[in-house]
Order: sequence, then C-alpha cells, then structure tokens
Amino acid sequence: MSNSHTPPHVGAQDPELRNSPIAMEMDEESDVLKQEVPGEPACYFNDIAYQHGDYVNSGGMLLRCDRGVWVQSVEGVE
Repeated sequence: MSNSHTPPHVGAQDPELRNSPIAMEMDEESDVLKQEVPGEPACYFNDIAYQHGDYVNSGGMLLRCDRGVWVQSVEGVE
C-alpha cells in the first residue's frame, strides 16, 4: 500500500447517505461501474468525499478510491 498511514475505519455503507459503488479489483464489473461514473474526482463513503488513490477500511475490506469507484484491494487490511 502506498499510503504510510492506517486507512480510516469507515464501517458499512449507509444506503441513506451518498456512496460510490464498490467493485472487486481485476473484475469486469469494475470496468462497467467506472463507465457509469466517468471521471469522478472523488469517491463517497457515507457522505464523506475521498480523493482518487485514498484507502478506507470497511469491515475488514481495504478499499481504494479509483476515479469515483471503490475498488476492493487484494492487499488486505493489516
């Protein structure tokens, strides 16, 4: 992981709040989701904006913001 700090623990997505979609890394679904949100400058998790390249920890899943889509990292959470 490129960030030297521990990603924030964000819990689960609240469907009542603004959230970006989550896709698996190297999954065809991630390409489809990226087409649905082309060029988004940020990802949202429970109404909080995160910049491209930021990581969050959601229930033990390490998620990376990739232009508007959360991509589940295969690196895992430390």
